[in-house]
Amino acid sequence: MATSVWKGFLTFGLISIPIRLSTAARSERISFNQLHSVCHTRIKMPTFCPTCDRMVDRSEIEKGYEYEKGQYLLFTPQELEEIEPDSARSMEILEFVKLAEIDPLYFDSSYYVAPDEGGAKPYNLLLDAMNTSGYAGIAKLTMHGRENIVIIRPRKNGLTLHTMFYSNEIRSADEFGGGDRSDVKDAERKLATQLIQTLAAKFEPEKYRDAYQEELEKLIEAKAHGQKLAVVPHKVLAPAVDLMAALKKSIEQKPASGKTLLKSVPEPSRKRKAG
Repeated sequence: MATSVWKGFLTFGLISIPIRLSTAARSERISFNQLHSVCHTRIKMPTFCPTCDRMVDRSEIEKGYEYEKGQYLLFTPQELEEIEPDSARSMEILEFVKLAEIDPLYFDSSYYVAPDEGGAKPYNLLLDAMNTSGYAGIAKLTMHGRENIVIIRPRKNGLTLHTMFYSNEIRSADEFGGGDRSDVKDAERKLATQLIQTLAAKFEPEKYRDAYQEELEKLIEAKAHGQKLAVVPHKVLAPAVDLMAALKKSIEQKPASGKTLLKSVPEPSRKRKAG
């Protein structure tokens, strides 16, 4: 059973469902350690107090908020626990919305929602009702020292919860836009749409791989055996000067299947993490 990161109740109306959350996804990547260049010993980050001039044990650490330069307000775990809202123990679904209305920009972390002891029947009732109606639930959840707005959505095998960014955390898109679009010609738009259609495919996330991580694995394996990898030259890219010509050439060079330009990458024979 996956480790639970939160346990409590999911409520809608007068129905309470005991649930537990577990992380739905985590980043997988090769990590490097920092070594001392003189002796190649791994560098450690000690918890050190400059006033007492000594190492500090975790049991001696407390939380403080700096309200003025060098001046701190101290807080005990009990004080912080006393101000926890109800959402630290239960999630009340505040409203139901259509999933298509939510901009994916708001999505943060994902968790699987599983029923806890005695919660299977109401859990499945809610799951079936949400799948039938096409709605997702909006609730609040306090976890890891923060009250999150979350969306609970139905999937084939159960409920999934996503923490959301608050609206004030989303940066304005004005400065990132493409500016005036009136100079886009109809013929260019038509060819761009045609090119999109030639690259259209069913979403199959398992066929996408991290090419950089795979090259790192090869590099680590080669170094471990005293070998050197051949350098692969990179393409030299530049903005298209003639959009119409570039679009036509792109469509002409579409893959034989007419579906995707994705290059198949063989599964690495061996995975290995540094450090």
